[in-house]
Amino acid sequence: MLETLLGSINVERILIFMLCREDGYAREIARFYNTDLSPIQNQLNKLEESGVLVSKLFGRTRNYSFNPRYPFLQELRSLLDKALSFYPEEMKTTLLYNRRRPRRRNKPL
Repeated sequence: MLETLLGSINVERILIFMLCREDGYAREIARFYNTDLSPIQNQLNKLEESGVLVSKLFGRTRNYSFNPRYPFLQELRSLLDKALSFYPEEMKTTLLYNRRRPRRRNKPL
């Protein structure tokens, strides 16, 4: 939806993912959208160089999130929020479902 405005479908995917999940790493985003890792990594690097995203290392994993000092962050979030409202309902629910902690051992389902 925002591909023409942002220049790449992968930039849109990354920003929407970051909006819904607050942070993420390249392989997680690539797996979620079932796409190649290399274009996602390239776009994450470009977004970090431009100041939209910041990254932090956790072991060997580089975790990205929105840069709180980015001057147009509020406007970017509102644009992405509006775009997310036009996404299909099943895509929204999978994006917003953010389970990262593992289940407790022997916990009943």
